[in-house]
Amino acid sequence: MMEKTIDVIIPTYHPGREFEQLIERLYKQDCPINKIIIMNTEDALWNKEWDEKYPFLEVHHIPKAEFDHGGTRKKAAGLSEADIMVFMTQDALPADRHLLRNLTAALYDDEQTGAAYARQLPNADCSFVERYTRSFNYPEFSSVRTKADLPQYGIKTYFCSNVCAAYKKDIFEKLGGFVDRTIFNEDMIYAGNLIQAGYKIAYAAEARVIHSHNYSCIQQFHRNFDLGVSQAEHPEIFESVKSEGEGIRLVKQTFSYLIAKKKIWLIPGFIMQSGFKYAGYLAGKKYRKLPSGVIMWCTMNPSYWNV
Repeated sequence: MMEKTIDVIIPTYHPGREFEQLIERLYKQDCPINKIIIMNTEDALWNKEWDEKYPFLEVHHIPKAEFDHGGTRKKAAGLSEADIMVFMTQDALPADRHLLRNLTAALYDDEQTGAAYARQLPNADCSFVERYTRSFNYPEFSSVRTKADLPQYGIKTYFCSNVCAAYKKDIFEKLGGFVDRTIFNEDMIYAGNLIQAGYKIAYAAEARVIHSHNYSCIQQFHRNFDLGVSQAEHPEIFESVKSEGEGIRLVKQTFSYLIAKKKIWLIPGFIMQSGFKYAGYLAGKKYRKLPSGVIMWCTMNPSYWNV
């Protein structure tokens, strides 16, 4: 099989040390990269020294008002002529030199596989509970999801993460790519379209990035509010699949894990975090019934509503 060309696409906002580490690790990958396309929000927040240090970057600057989780990535996809587009976030670090090779190889186990996403490993400072959540959402064994998995896995069938995910360009264009405008969740909205069109999504456990967050309860609320909004705005994808079941399963398994590991004192905080997550999600699903002032307090992306 001929070597497929690969472009890496990274949206950035005020990138710093982590971003520089990401570029250095991408440069050392054992899989050739055609080009790295950077969609940077706000020219003034870009480190101009990088233009000389990393001349192989193709940097496009956009105003903050024009950034959109779906639209900006879709615009970047239009700048790529590669066979495979790998989307990453600025805070995801390749765990080894084989990330891109392992991730893109998963696309070609089956011609019907249109997307593949990487395993996310916790950062060194990751909390105990979040470490377990990572292992729940990103297990050590690879898998493939198809439309036939919907009755068993529900919304998990559509799972995909642009923290690090690869897409076949021809299928991406055929299906219209990411939505032009979305508050969040552009990866799963596209993945839903992909599955409904009869294609497959691969989870490549051998392709590993280091990425995690220790969100506060309020941050979890804001994040899950936007998640709920994205699902409410795309009923064609999410209305017919079970959503809450996977969250309940995570809560139950985490609860049992904390007891088994004798970390009982972490349970109250975990229950509180779970409550904030669910409250945010429910509020987001019902956002049309909320006053604009409440929406602006709930959201993680206030600029999305200023249209």
